[in-house]
Amino acid sequence: MAKQRILMLAPEVAPFKKVGGLADVVSALSKSLVALGHDVRILMPRYTEMQAFEGAQALERPLIVRLGGHEAYGRIWQHCLPGTEVPCYFIEHNQYFGAASVYVGPSGNEDDNGQRFTFLSRAAIDFCEQMDWIPDVVHAHDWPCALTSVYMNTTEARRPMGRAASVFTIHNLEHHGWFHRSLLQFSGLPESVFRSDGLESMGELNMLKGGLYHATKITTVSPTYAREIQTPDGGCGLNALLRFRSPDLIGVLNGVDLDEWNPQTDPYIGTHFSAQDLSGKAAVKARLQQAYGLEVNPQRPLFTVVSRLVNQKGLDLLAACCERLMSEMQIQIAVLGTGEPNLEYRFNELSARYPGRLGAYIGFNNELAHLTIAGADCFLMPSRFEPCGLGQMYAMRYGAVPVVRATGGLIDTVAPFVEGAGVGTGFVFQQASADALYYTIGWACATYYDRPEEFKQLQQNGMAGDYSWNASAKKYESIYNWAITSRQAAFV
Repeated sequence: MAKQRILMLAPEVAPFKKVGGLADVVSALSKSLVALGHDVRILMPRYTEMQAFEGAQALERPLIVRLGGHEAYGRIWQHCLPGTEVPCYFIEHNQYFGAASVYVGPSGNEDDNGQRFTFLSRAAIDFCEQMDWIPDVVHAHDWPCALTSVYMNTTEARRPMGRAASVFTIHNLEHHGWFHRSLLQFSGLPESVFRSDGLESMGELNMLKGGLYHATKITTVSPTYAREIQTPDGGCGLNALLRFRSPDLIGVLNGVDLDEWNPQTDPYIGTHFSAQDLSGKAAVKARLQQAYGLEVNPQRPLFTVVSRLVNQKGLDLLAACCERLMSEMQIQIAVLGTGEPNLEYRFNELSARYPGRLGAYIGFNNELAHLTIAGADCFLMPSRFEPCGLGQMYAMRYGAVPVVRATGGLIDTVAPFVEGAGVGTGFVFQQASADALYYTIGWACATYYDRPEEFKQLQQNGMAGDYSWNASAKKYESIYNWAITSRQAAFV
């Protein structure tokens, strides 16, 4: 396949700035595409607090961003993804990105996100033209970058960037980017795009909706999620639009960074192990138990969570059944995450009530996240919906057997356990309820105690899976070619 020029546009990219899985996806996919021979360049904001940013260099020429009736100026910094030659560019603009947060700007007011991310979407166009590098494809990620394809179809239609194809990836359809219609004047987009088959939604401007209408092709992060979002239950009000765009919509499973998530080399876990020799996992489990103040007991099954503490992740279901679990099963639970205050409070309370058996760390710590996954016997993801999920794939890499609900990418990646057959990689349940989660944890617990050889087979099955980006990157390669061909046909 011919070499493609790809601009990867995202609000967060690991390791520079990470809020969720989107950051990991952009980084790992970019590296995999470069390995396939493509010219990939990443563009993202520069926030005040960045990781691995040492050595970045500022370009001498400022970036001029053409907005509605005025120009804004930013500074461009250049670096590479650590350990690679994948070029990354960072837009510095203190008014829009002069804060540590990704999704709340310097004013602390989320309403400012309309201007912040309009600026980012427009900046992608002007960046390419100023660098005299016109991509074949602009790959934009989630609602903060959705207006880029709208610009490409309107103000840029007769300019060089208007001939590029656009691919838009939905990481989580729940987040739309709603703003007052006055944002249209700030953006410089024509009034004609503010209509029901464009940016307008219930009288307001919906960035995500506009991106879905205008993108050449649309992807999301698992085949099952691609089907779910076309239904009333999963479509977050956009199911009719997504059914309309279904010929251009495809679900592609995310992969994981096998260099970072590798039980044989992981620097954060202390003792290494493999599917062929699991003996080192016991020492990691003991270290994990110590980290959470749990009883160091190799015989107790240890269930862990590394997640945003939100209802989408089904963690209210776990909180609701924890007391029954503690009173009726001989298990341990460790929870790492931050999110909704009521869930943070609840897990702290449970940790205080059941010392030595249930531990909680409210916050995020990358080293502890690795340890919490690597030392677990089982990994809990009872999500109400899950576009793809990376945690379950990380867990299987480390011999932590997933307990998941049958939704989205979870059912696409975790094969249901079949007792007595040596088949499966995890324990899967259907209903989003505390009872269903409770009984499935009980099933996992009984398998751990009563059928240890079957439990070990589950671990080894999971560790043998291929979770690399190789196959997914090749699918994106084909999608880009599909988008380029489609875009070129529009200019014939």
